[in-house]
Amino acid sequence: MGKTELCSLYKGFLDCICLCLSRSSNEAAGDNERDTENGHLIYKSGDVLEDRYEIIDTLGEGTFGKVVQCLDHSRGGGGIALKIIKNLDKYREAAKLEINVLEKISERDPDNRHHCVQMLDWFNYYGHVCITFELLSLSTFDFLKANNFLPYPINQIRHMAHQICDAVSFLHDNKLTHTDLKPENILFVNSDYSLIYNSEKKCNERRINDTTVRLVDFGSATFDHEHHSALISTRHYRAPEIILELGWSHPCDVWSIGCILFEYYAGFTLYQTHDNKEHLAMMESIQGPVPQRMIQTSRKQKYFHRGRLDWNQCSKAGRYVKAKCKPLRKYLLSHGTEHHQLFYLLERMLEYEPSTRISLSSALLCTMLKKKLKKYCM
Repeated sequence: MGKTELCSLYKGFLDCICLCLSRSSNEAAGDNERDTENGHLIYKSGDVLEDRYEIIDTLGEGTFGKVVQCLDHSRGGGGIALKIIKNLDKYREAAKLEINVLEKISERDPDNRHHCVQMLDWFNYYGHVCITFELLSLSTFDFLKANNFLPYPINQIRHMAHQICDAVSFLHDNKLTHTDLKPENILFVNSDYSLIYNSEKKCNERRINDTTVRLVDFGSATFDHEHHSALISTRHYRAPEIILELGWSHPCDVWSIGCILFEYYAGFTLYQTHDNKEHLAMMESIQGPVPQRMIQTSRKQKYFHRGRLDWNQCSKAGRYVKAKCKPLRKYLLSHGTEHHQLFYLLERMLEYEPSTRISLSSALLCTMLKKKLKKYCM
């Protein structure tokens, strides 16, 4: 091969490399143009992902990304929920962990008998991990909010409580802790309702027709053998052992359920605070002093003085807690048997010591929950 031919061949080779690099650069830029500055996928109604999922509407948004309603054209155009994770490394890694949990749930409960949301599929879309689920309805919190925070009737609370306890007990049996239980993560399968006149409040209230629920959001679920982060749970549903940094396990979920059931019953949050010491002061107003063992072994000694919570009841925060909180049984709305049964269960769920807090397998045998209820209808 002559020198001229060799130079020509070499030039052609360089041109090919430059073309490939240019194409890769353009594709990468195209991917960036699909995302907002904070990593959300840019989409609009009518967009189709994977030649299959047609986006209809946005259902919700969180730190992880967004959830959209789609039509699944590979399943006859039925509705599904699609969770689109942000195109950022830490959220992608968290999504992979969530998928692992969801696959375990599907494997252990293929017939969906334990009230956990079912993952249908997952895929990667230009850097966004996407997970498809059965399409559900309003969360128990959103329904409560739309109903002007009027409490759920006791019979409806019983049915929801049974399902929630069964779902989380199933997780515990499979060596999982949910770690982020709250009314927002418990969704109705169908949130159709009837309007009922409330003579006491002198207004119409919404009464949900079907209290069948699903537990969702396993993004923070942790296997027993995995690393346990020091800080878990949304503030209002956070157990005392987490605040005191004593370590945590399955019982922290039980505490969260106790807080959730109280919220269904009263229509408001039991611990409405954003401060650790104030949170502990609220607990003491509602349930009595924090046990000495927990104080002595806590890594948060700054909250205590001479073995007692360092709290000034005459301060602005002290007056707030005193006005806001009272002993648990003082919140009873009726002295009917079912109401007392519920509060007995709440007392067992909200015990300070994780080791003596009721297990969910035992809770399901309590009088409040042991009846085999069909879905509660009007």
